[in-house]
Amino acid sequence: MRQSYENNGAVDAGGGPPHVLVVDDDPTVAEVVTSYLHRAGYTVDRAGDGPSALARAHTRRPDLVVLDLMLPGVDGLEVCRRLRARTPVPVIMLTARGDEDDRVLGLERGADDYVTKPFSPRELVLRVESVLRRTRPDPVPDPVRVGRLALDPAARLATRDGAPLSLTLREFDLLAFFLRHPGRAYGREELMSEVWGWEFGDLSTVTVHIRRLRAKIEDDPAAPRAIRTVWGVGYRFEADANGPGAGEANLPGTGDANGPGAAGADGPGEGDRGADRRA
Repeated sequence: MRQSYENNGAVDAGGGPPHVLVVDDDPTVAEVVTSYLHRAGYTVDRAGDGPSALARAHTRRPDLVVLDLMLPGVDGLEVCRRLRARTPVPVIMLTARGDEDDRVLGLERGADDYVTKPFSPRELVLRVESVLRRTRPDPVPDPVRVGRLALDPAARLATRDGAPLSLTLREFDLLAFFLRHPGRAYGREELMSEVWGWEFGDLSTVTVHIRRLRAKIEDDPAAPRAIRTVWGVGYRFEADANGPGAGEANLPGTGDANGPGAAGADGPGEGDRGADRRA
């Protein structure tokens, strides 16, 4: 059955349609993306270069930015960095580069997702909907505390030992999921479904976010104790690792990042299939 993208009823927190800023120096790509987003019920503004994008975002704060990596004047990575320095606006990066380093760099600069050109405009609309769904106000869960980590969903605030953590939107959602589901191992496909809301996508997105989150909550990210790699499965959050006994040695078989289980979530042992690795 073919899915319709005409007027999906998308609304923002204020009751109107979400506002998307599309930034691409290719007028054809920008026009196609704008057309599909309009049909899906969004209001859309366009910019063809970095300085124009920053000016338009300053004039009217977008609910989401679709941002090309290669831009004249100021490139997409720098635009993303400046946007995220002002406000936690969600960013979906468009890139013609298939190299993982470029995708990782985009995510590290604060992008919430990336789409590699050439792409399906309908898939991009689904990605936009998924990201906005994660940022749209919903019934807010209660705050949760696990050892040294605490998370307040209403304030979008996460702390470690009382000190605020600087997390992207996806990192926050990923930590929230782990804190509410300690002790169970999840594969990358499960995390992509539960946290990202996707049923398909590039599983390296999960890997990058796990690495980034470890760098912010672990005493030693190279030997993680809170987010363990589970060989052949994926990752498991250990509540005890954040408690009084957090300084104890790793137990055999837990698959810390320096041991034999380190490749569990990042290699073929997790069972990621070739069909699932496309963006």
